[in-house]
Amino acid sequence: MNQVPNLFRVTMAAIILFFGVSSLHAQAPAPSPSPAAQPPADEKESAVPVLPPGMTGSDVNDPRAKLTPGLYDAGEAAMGIKHLTLVKKPDAFQLGTNDPDDPKVQKTLAMLGRPSNSKMPKPIQLVIAQLAFANSDLAFQGNHLFQGNFYGVSVFDISDPAKTKLVTSLICPGGQGDVSVYKNLLFMSVEMPNGRLDCRAQGFPPEPAPAEDKDKDEKKEDDKDNKPHPPAAQKERFRGVRIFDISDIKNPKQVAAVQTCRGSHTHTLVVDPNDKANVYIYVSGTSFVRQAEELPGCSGEQPDKDPNTALFRIEVIKVPVAAPQNSKVVSSPRVFIDARTGAMNGLNNGGTHGKNGIEKPADTNQCHDITVYSAIGLAAGACSGNGILLDIKDPVHPKRVDAVNDPNYSYWHSASFNNDGTKVVFTDEWGGGLGPRCRANDPNVWGADAIFSVKDGKMSFQNYYKMPAAQGDTENCVAHNGSLVPVPGRDIEVQAWYQGGVSIVDFTDPMHPFEIGYFDRGAIDPKQLTLGGEWSAYWYNGHIYGSEIARGLDVFELTPTKFLTQNEIDAAKTVHVGELNVQNQQKIEWPAKLIVAKAYVDQLSRSQALPAEKIAEVQKAIQSAETSKMSKDSTAKLKTMGGSLKKDAGAAKSSTDSMRLKALAEILEHPAA
Repeated sequence: MNQVPNLFRVTMAAIILFFGVSSLHAQAPAPSPSPAAQPPADEKESAVPVLPPGMTGSDVNDPRAKLTPGLYDAGEAAMGIKHLTLVKKPDAFQLGTNDPDDPKVQKTLAMLGRPSNSKMPKPIQLVIAQLAFANSDLAFQGNHLFQGNFYGVSVFDISDPAKTKLVTSLICPGGQGDVSVYKNLLFMSVEMPNGRLDCRAQGFPPEPAPAEDKDKDEKKEDDKDNKPHPPAAQKERFRGVRIFDISDIKNPKQVAAVQTCRGSHTHTLVVDPNDKANVYIYVSGTSFVRQAEELPGCSGEQPDKDPNTALFRIEVIKVPVAAPQNSKVVSSPRVFIDARTGAMNGLNNGGTHGKNGIEKPADTNQCHDITVYSAIGLAAGACSGNGILLDIKDPVHPKRVDAVNDPNYSYWHSASFNNDGTKVVFTDEWGGGLGPRCRANDPNVWGADAIFSVKDGKMSFQNYYKMPAAQGDTENCVAHNGSLVPVPGRDIEVQAWYQGGVSIVDFTDPMHPFEIGYFDRGAIDPKQLTLGGEWSAYWYNGHIYGSEIARGLDVFELTPTKFLTQNEIDAAKTVHVGELNVQNQQKIEWPAKLIVAKAYVDQLSRSQALPAEKIAEVQKAIQSAETSKMSKDSTAKLKTMGGSLKKDAGAAKSSTDSMRLKALAEILEHPAA
């Protein structure tokens, strides 16, 4: 297993060259929250990295640290989460082997355009072949769940979550297959060069292998720009955002395919409250820029060579809801621009940690993911080298209002706001999700969440959070996608950590985030790094759904612990939405039901914001109202208590408890039937 870290570095290099994932470049520095420790000087000589001085790694004594391995029979550990079911991946979305010598591996690589005489090590070939069938992100609508995959999309019936069943699968390769849904439209991201306009699976002819006798000096000259060479232009190639009509849920029909220069690694659905006729898609492309011969107008040059470069921007697609076939790119916002100088490359990562210590600042020329919160007119962009805040009141022309960087952050990956928009949680996908980054010798501030407060359009760093349990050398693990859990009175997020499983974090106090629940399995393979684990973990209408890269679809429910009461869980279940696209964040509103009031009472009891006698008095009054079916006398008692609690709110020791007291008082004064 000592060879895994070295294999990972070779794998990442191969992925970059093969799929064309662009390297990070430079920009102008922004304030950073804290200094990063430099890796020890001898790390580059060590197969297993050494924990930098002054930093803390993951906990080897956690119950999750020593689970037995296996694909479908791995050991499990959980706290506060009950695993209801695993729906295995459809056969069409399985590579079907873990043997690098299996002919299926070479067949898949050929489909992806890889030369048959490649010198790439076989374990790396296997990882790339597995990636071609990896599950990705989730979207929800009514009783249907849409699970993206690098090979297409699957639709599940979740009307009974514990008995989730497959409705249909659509084969349409091109990766990542991130999905969003709006009314009768399904959107899918396509970035990889095997994507075709017709959705067929054969890809394109493999690129010819480099000539063996090519002069070394000539080869150095060709590669001096360190940019991957794009594949030969193909008129049938598709990289961008596909749009399907899902009016017939069992037979999705592609109605539009909007091409972009860098493809779509991820995308974000944007709903403009003032425009009912259209929706918008923010496209985040992280891959190589295709040739102008394949898509006119595309250029991968730096801004000083070509002011129309496809770098240093996002794309905005306008989608007429009644005529999606007319969808098109309507703007390409330069969200990294320096407003003072007009330079497109106006942001940089400030320098981050690398295997040889702190690296030089590199320009940020791409966003990985953008979360929009239209109700507050803001978006949070996780943009490789920076976290940025955007004003999206005009969704076609988003404008950057703030940016931050952090030397402990390797790759700004995704973002989530809390419900009132006063905090934002960014994730760091250190290692790209393909490496073990949660071991005892991996710093707990690398590959972690970073929590910022947001006030007057400015972000201020508060603290980090990282799933605390140590994982093994063969478990890819790092911070990944999550969503809010709608417990009133608290800021709680459920989050995926690849083979680190699912972690639930309370960040109500952003300076002191802590874990309140988890689920984890043992490594898929204890001997070799195998791509797997939870890509996304999202709450939707009372349950948590996990997109497991290798295994399928997980369904969970919360269970009470000392950190979370049954009343709080039941209050969260009162929130129901018709659609959920997590990167299009919706304002959560709780009904004025007594179960929500009981959740607030539990929180006030936990924080000791009220004397025990008054807590008991409120609990008794609520119980009386419930058992009497809201009799006149009982509701009058509730109203009286509400007035008293409003007075208590003014004397509360914390703003959080003051808010809880006010919200509780409002429900008691005006309870819903």
